[in-house]
Amino acid sequence: MSDRFAERLLRWFDQHGRKDLPWQRPGPDGRRDAYRVWLSEVMLQQTQVATVIPYFNRFVETLPTLRDLAEADEDTVLALWSGLGYYRRARFLHAAAQRCATEHGGTLPRAIDALLALPGIGRSTAGAILAQSHGLRFPILDGNVKRVLARYHGVHGDPGKSTVEKQLWEHAERHTPAQRTADYTQAIMDLGATVCTRNQPRCDDCPVREDCVARRDGLTTQLPTPKPGKRTPTRQTVMLVLRDTEGRILLERRGPQGVWSGLWSLPEAASPEEAWHVAGQRARLGDACALPSFIHVFSHYKLAAEPWLFDRVTPLTGIADQAEVRWIAPSQGMQLGLPAPIRTLLDTLSESFPEDSP
Repeated sequence: MSDRFAERLLRWFDQHGRKDLPWQRPGPDGRRDAYRVWLSEVMLQQTQVATVIPYFNRFVETLPTLRDLAEADEDTVLALWSGLGYYRRARFLHAAAQRCATEHGGTLPRAIDALLALPGIGRSTAGAILAQSHGLRFPILDGNVKRVLARYHGVHGDPGKSTVEKQLWEHAERHTPAQRTADYTQAIMDLGATVCTRNQPRCDDCPVREDCVARRDGLTTQLPTPKPGKRTPTRQTVMLVLRDTEGRILLERRGPQGVWSGLWSLPEAASPEEAWHVAGQRARLGDACALPSFIHVFSHYKLAAEPWLFDRVTPLTGIADQAEVRWIAPSQGMQLGLPAPIRTLLDTLSESFPEDSP
C-alpha cells in the first residue's frame, strides 16, 4: 500500500535533500558505514548539522573505526568531543563501542534488540542506524521528526509525554516505506531541519503541505505543544586559574556525578574569600586578580562563573603526583577533555594575560 506522505517526501528529497553529508558517503560495499551513521546520530542529538560536521570529521580522522574508538582512552574521546556539550553522549558512545568489541566482533549488531541493549542507543537511534546503513525498515522519531509529524497530523500535547510519543511512533511506523528507507529517514529529518523548522516554518515550500493539519488550522506556532515554562535557576561559582612560573595551569578531573563529569576543569570555590583558601591548598600564592566573569547556560540551569587568576604560583609538593590533578602547558589542553567554556577561558587568558606579562 503506497503512502502519499512518503511518496511526496521522497520526490522532494530527490530535488532538495542533503545527500553528501560526511556520514552518508558509502563504503566499498555501496552502503553507508554503520559506525559513521551511529556517530552522526549521537552527535546530532541537541546539535545542528553545521555544528556537527567539523567535530565529526575530526573524530573519524582520529578514530576511523569502531575498534579504534573501543581501544581509545577516555581522555582522547572527551577531547575530540570537547565543545559539543552533553558529554554523557560521548561516554555512552565509548562504552557501547567497547561492548561491541567484546560481544559483537567489533561491529554494530544488526538486530534491533541487540542495538537497544547498548549504552546510549534508544529506539530512534537504533532505527536510524538500521535504516541508514542497512536499508531495513525501521522508523525514527528524533526532534525534527516529532515536529513534522505533530504538525502534519495535528497531534496536541507535549511530545515528551508517553501517550503523545506513542501516537507519534504510530504515525512514524505507518509512513516509513519498505523501499528507499535510508532516503526516507534522511528526508524527514531534512524536512524538519530546513523547512518545518521550530520558528518561521517555510510552509509554502513543504511537499506535504496540502494535507498538513497545522497549516490548515493555523496551528504551526502551537504545534508541537511546548513544555510548560520553567524558571531557569542560576548557580554562582568562583573558578581558580592557578598558573605557575612555567606557564602551566592546574586542572583537576571532575567526579563521576554532576555536569562535566569526568572532564578536566579548574578548581572551584563558593566565594573569592574561599578561593584564596582553596588555592593555598594547592600552591604557594603571590598576586591574584579577577578575570572577566561569564555565564554558561546548561539545559536546566545557568552557571555564573567568576574566574580568578593566581599567577606565578609555586605548586605544593605532591599535588602533581595525584592521578586526578595535572599541571599542563596551554598546548596540552587540546589533548584533554575540557568543557567548552574552560577551553575558551584558557585561550582568552593566554592572549590577554600572557605568562610573561609584568
